[in-house]
Amino acid sequence: MSDAPYHAHIYYSDDDRAVASALHDRFSRDPAILFTGAMTDRGVGPHPIPQYEVHFLEESRAGVIAAIEAAGLRALVHPLTDDDLADHTTLAHWIGEPLELDVTVLDPPGVNQGVPRFGKSDF
Repeated sequence: MSDAPYHAHIYYSDDDRAVASALHDRFSRDPAILFTGAMTDRGVGPHPIPQYEVHFLEESRAGVIAAIEAAGLRALVHPLTDDDLADHTTLAHWIGEPLELDVTVLDPPGVNQGVPRFGKSDF
């Protein structure tokens, strides 16, 4: 099993906020989830709509994806590498309809601050 770090950004609208909140609560109690970020009811960073993030290791990826899919929510699942842009684009896995992200705010390749701040949230 790999210990590579991953993020999932789980998106929601006003209509599915209750579903997103229930999943947030579930992830908050799941020992496989290393960090569950606050629900952010606005766009932030590269994310244009409300979202929250969860941090986990690669070994938990399939379970996290299955839980998001079962909830019927849209999400971006990506590894944390030294290339923030690739993490959010070419290395990313979308659940549901992809969103257009504001990639201009992402760290340039080789300067990704995501790995050093893994387990923390600046959102």
